[in-house]
Amino acid sequence: MDTNSNWTRRYFLTAACTGAAVSMLTLKHKPVLASEDAATVPTRSFGKAGVEVPILGFGTSLHVAFGQLLLKQAVKWGVTYWDTANTYMGGNSEKAIGQYFEKFPEDRKKVFLVTKSHAWSADDRTRDLNESLERMQTDYIDLYFAHGVGSVAELNAQMQGWAKKAKAEGKIRFFGFSTHSNMEECLLGAAGLGWIDGIMMTYNYRLMHTAGMKRAVDACVKAGIGFTAMKTQGGGSVKTDTDTELDMAGRFLQKGFTDAQAKLMAVWEDKRIASICSQMPNLTIMAANATAAVNQIRLSQADRALLARYAEETCGDYCAGCGRLCSDLLFGRVPINDVMRCLMYYHCYQDLGLARSTFETLPTRTRALLTRMDFSEAETSCPRNLPIGRLMREAATLLA
Repeated sequence: MDTNSNWTRRYFLTAACTGAAVSMLTLKHKPVLASEDAATVPTRSFGKAGVEVPILGFGTSLHVAFGQLLLKQAVKWGVTYWDTANTYMGGNSEKAIGQYFEKFPEDRKKVFLVTKSHAWSADDRTRDLNESLERMQTDYIDLYFAHGVGSVAELNAQMQGWAKKAKAEGKIRFFGFSTHSNMEECLLGAAGLGWIDGIMMTYNYRLMHTAGMKRAVDACVKAGIGFTAMKTQGGGSVKTDTDTELDMAGRFLQKGFTDAQAKLMAVWEDKRIASICSQMPNLTIMAANATAAVNQIRLSQADRALLARYAEETCGDYCAGCGRLCSDLLFGRVPINDVMRCLMYYHCYQDLGLARSTFETLPTRTRALLTRMDFSEAETSCPRNLPIGRLMREAATLLA
């Protein structure tokens, strides 16, 4: 590696994973956000909800103080789909948004505000909603998600009744859920319910072309459900520094954009996806992502083929979230896909704090089982042949 560039292999891949590389390289597609009259991020219709949202959403896992600068710049660039959750940063993410709205109340009407709750009882969900409203200094949430749905059975009559009541009280405008596991099943089930307004799911160049995902998305589109894509970089749970990945990043840079931007573009080319929710912890990454959104560079057939080839070659590095195939063999004692998500935060996001805080939400007994259980049957069931036992032990060592 050229020492004059100060680029190490690990730094390059971290930047490529997040989008940070854009500010450090001379790209053909220049940022278009610098001037006062610059274009802002374009919008799309959110299902049949009757609202337009920016195609780039701000995943706000924020500290109260530093977050103010990011939120202000997000409004300026039109990144006004703000996603948070009751639990992010121990509640500080919502407090950061509240502090911003207290200072800039006129910006509340510009923002499509989304938050989430892990609560499964009506009383607990109401408590979380009221707490979120108070923290964020607002009278209503635009879109409220039940967080981390893993089965359509969780979308029951109690939840439907709660959503209807919260809408009638004016506390939320729309209701839906986020899902990281068994996503195709959850989407297909939601399509037939008639009361789900929006869904946020893992969606990227690895998953968007599978037959099951295509069928599930088609069903939801026909039902008028709006889509937010997350985990669009397709970062692996096992490793993110293969020679193939480095080669692919170099090929895209020769064309004038990063591989991280290319992965966003691949999702945006699916017009059924209203917005991409991206965690953007600094202005460099936000500028890179917003530049890609504004420029709307189209991938060539060769670009898409390169992503498809890379996805195939690294299939065994990525957990697709089909947790039921492996976890059911363990009688639900270890939610394997949740542990894999913690490893993704560690390996791809390079965020040990987020990885550990997410890992700590798992019950103590579950975490203890990671080094004791025999995962051989789960490994046999995995369609991607992931070394599940080794990964569970790695998580227990790295994140404890």
